[in-house]
Amino acid sequence: MSSREVVVLSVGGVRFVTRASTLQQFPESRLARMLNDDDREFKLVNGEFFVDRDGALFSYIMDFLRTLQVSLPTDFSDYQRLQREAEFYGLYPLADLLSQEHLLKPRLEILEVRFSLQEMQTFFRIFGSCSTTIEALAEQITVFTGQQSGQGWNSPFPSQKPLVPLPLERPSHHDMVFLCGIEHSADDQFVARYVSIQPDNRKLINGTNVLGLLLDTLLKDGFRLISTRTVVGEEKVECYTFERMKRAAGLTITVNQTPGSSGVAQARRSQVQKGK
Repeated sequence: MSSREVVVLSVGGVRFVTRASTLQQFPESRLARMLNDDDREFKLVNGEFFVDRDGALFSYIMDFLRTLQVSLPTDFSDYQRLQREAEFYGLYPLADLLSQEHLLKPRLEILEVRFSLQEMQTFFRIFGSCSTTIEALAEQITVFTGQQSGQGWNSPFPSQKPLVPLPLERPSHHDMVFLCGIEHSADDQFVARYVSIQPDNRKLINGTNVLGLLLDTLLKDGFRLISTRTVVGEEKVECYTFERMKRAAGLTITVNQTPGSSGVAQARRSQVQKGK
């Protein structure tokens, strides 16, 4: 890499080293014009551009220029100050996104697991404030069913026939229902329902074991157990309530170079999912 391609900036005393092409992502920004000595705000001192601005916030500016994505910590709160910095540098697509901080802030997500044990069957119902989380969890959970005679129902896989996967019941976008265990049917036959929760490959028929695996899966996915309670009515229902801070979807700026635009970047906003 030649020396002309390397640019050193000292922003509020914090030193940054980057490529010229990175600073030119938005050709009409002040950072791009700086390279042509076209902005007196930026002083070239001993081969480094000196800028009397906030160096800590400039690290987010640099991350944006390198990735064209807005990625902020969950505890970030200086949206207005960062927006002001983006406006100073002439990065108006970034400033526009920061003005809509509700799109960037993480939000509290609540999830509740209801568990009811009835004789040889266990009923599960999962409610979630975020429909995408419920959708992702539903893709991890599979219920398998198979018929068998009453003499050997308690063995792990008593039926010689392949187990058939069943779709989960989805009363709404925010909840799902499934059950496991043994149900007696006609002709001295039993219907067995096994539950598998990926990435664990086991097929579990015991409701307590399924509950343990489900709770462990949620904890590994970043949820925190905040309360347990028991609701006693016609049937006894145990309720487990979880919460987590869900990171906002990553926001991406797409730069389009169009004929006749003199190299001016046109920006549009799109959202990409960053995780569950």
